[in-house]
Amino acid sequence: MELEEFTRRFTAEAKRLAGFDTFDDGQSVDEYCKEVAANYHADPLYRNDGPEACAESDVSYWGEE
Repeated sequence: MELEEFTRRFTAEAKRLAGFDTFDDGQSVDEYCKEVAANYHADPLYRNDGPEACAESDVSYWGEE
């Protein structure tokens, strides 16, 4: 799967799970996902898990300090 498709699906799943489009600090979820999805995509183990699984894992950490 190409990075563009991976990022699109990662972002859609992250936004669905989170239920918001902007973090408290003002950063958009779209901006965040574009950067982070590329990191997941670059690692074959994560890429093989698929964008939805990666998004689910990433979102599970949101809000933790």
